[in-house]
Amino acid sequence: MPNHNVFNPQNSPVYTSITNTFTSPGIVAPPETNAGSTGNLYNAGSTNSTTLGLLGGSVIATVQLTNPAGSGKTVYISRLSGGITIALNLLSSFSGSMSLSTNGTITSPTTLTPVNNNLSSSNTSIATVRFSAAAPTGSTTLLAMPLQVGPFLSNELGRYVIPPGQSINLSVSGSLTVGGLMASTSYFSWWEV
Repeated sequence: MPNHNVFNPQNSPVYTSITNTFTSPGIVAPPETNAGSTGNLYNAGSTNSTTLGLLGGSVIATVQLTNPAGSGKTVYISRLSGGITIALNLLSSFSGSMSLSTNGTITSPTTLTPVNNNLSSSNTSIATVRFSAAAPTGSTTLLAMPLQVGPFLSNELGRYVIPPGQSINLSVSGSLTVGGLMASTSYFSWWEV
């Protein structure tokens, strides 16, 4: 009697812990896949670039994503990204950090327009996104970590959930002890249900 592969063909096995049928193989995909195809995956962020004087200083980029009270939707964070760029620095000591916090206030904010990642969708985000060149005040820190010069990316896949009436902040800060040109960048990607 032959030994037939009931669940996976011999030439393309699927090594997952999902239920699989012979006629319709299972497909594993992150939640963003469905959010993107339905036009509910968005991103927004910005960069703060400054030429620092002889004594150096800090360059901060903070993005605050707010789910307005009464929106009727929940926001799920898909990805945190950004980075720090340095050019023209002289023998300087560098330090960088990233922090993720909730609520709080940002100074002199400018409003950012969320971009729908599905270019054929006319859906618009319910979220209010603002940018500031200062760290948030009065916020509760969820995560803080040091950064090297260069980009960073953290796939969250919905680990951070923002209900109506709440905010989440991503702040990237870089510091030099001598003059130079430095840029800090912060970006959120999220979906809404």
